[in-house]
This record gives sequence, C-alpha cells and structure tokens, in this order.
Amino acid sequence: MTLTLALPSKGRIQAETIAWFAGHGVEIARTGDARQYAARAEGAAGLEIVMLPAGEIPGALAEGRVDMGVTGEDLIRERVPGWADRISIARQLGFGHADLVVAVPAFWIDVERMADLDAVAEAFRARHGHGLRIATKYHNLTRAFFQAKGVADYRLIDSQGATEAGPMNQSCEAIADITSSGETLRANHLKLVEDGLILQSHAVLCLSKTAEIGAQSRETIDRILGGDATPSG
Repeated sequence: MTLTLALPSKGRIQAETIAWFAGHGVEIARTGDARQYAARAEGAAGLEIVMLPAGEIPGALAEGRVDMGVTGEDLIRERVPGWADRISIARQLGFGHADLVVAVPAFWIDVERMADLDAVAEAFRARHGHGLRIATKYHNLTRAFFQAKGVADYRLIDSQGATEAGPMNQSCEAIADITSSGETLRANHLKLVEDGLILQSHAVLCLSKTAEIGAQSRETIDRILGGDATPSG
C-alpha cells in the first residue's frame, strides 16, 4: 500500500527536510528539472513523495489527501480549525524555528506588555475614532491570543507581505508576525511586546488522522521515526 508524504515544494525547509529523512534511512531526490515539483524516495517501500507549497500541506493532511507531511507548526495551527481532531504532530524536526510575536513601534515607550497595549487601544480610539489596526497573516492565532490577553479594541488587517513595514508606512499600528532573529523588526523600528509571544513554531512531521493508513504503512512510519511515532495534539 502506498504511503504518501507531502514535502514543501521549495525553500530552505525542503532541503532540511530531505536531510532529516536521509538521517533516518530514507533518501529523497528531486526528479526532472528545477521547474518540476517531483521527487522519489529510496529506503522505504511504497513511499510516494508529493511536492506542495508549505501552506497547502495542512489542508491536504486534514482532508486525508496525503498520509504524512512536513510543514510549519504555525501553518497547522492557523489554517486548520480544530486541527488536533484531524492531524497529529508526530515529531518536531529540529529546524525551521520561528516565533509568532506581537510587535509595536519602538517609540511606544508606554507599551511593554499586552496589558499596556490594551490601555493604549482605548486612548487610541478616543483620539483617532477607530481601534488599533494589527497587521498579520495569522488571523486565527492572533485573535485567540488577544482574547486570552484581554485585548479587545482592535481590528486585524490582512497582510501577505512585508508585514513589518506596516507601522512605518502607516497602514497599521502594530503587527503579529513570524520572526527568527528579530533583526527585520529592529530594522523597521519595531520592538517585541514582552509577553507577546503567540507561538514558538518549528518544522513538524505530521500524520493525517483522516487518511486510511494501513498496518504496513504504520510500520514504515514507526521505522522512520525510530520506533517513536506517538502523536501529539
């Protein structure tokens, strides 16, 4: 029976994923030219590789169109409501580290914590007639985090690129975005909110709970994971 593994179709995470599988006895090689998103695997019988954009892999797992997949934990949690019912995280892979954080203009000296942001929001509305605009690609995670922190007077602005430039360009007042080192935030005169860490994300190997994975495929998964395929939610 075929075991389908979805890998990111490009980028650094693809190369690191291929290296990770090589260290676990599975050699994955791209096939065709650079314009073709195809690959083959050796070392695991019946393992079929499909290449998808990282952002599409969560949906493919949730719908059972692939059995396994590697993507960012942030994408799993953001893009699949009730994800734990349909996807299990089998392993954090040790790369692809990035933090989803709240950042505000560095000159906002009165804002150090999320409670400060809530206080500023009230004054901001009184002065400007509308709530704080928070630019993000992560609407679900950000909304849940702000609710947990008791911040209510804001609206989310969709951002699909250069989110960190939003406050400088006056398209938003603050952002919730992924960062690995914080250098891009500092370059755009932003600072982290002290308790504004929404999620510490990693590249993760996930299993679909909705796909029909046979006993032989389960054995292959266990072998790849070194006998430890205990899912986490």
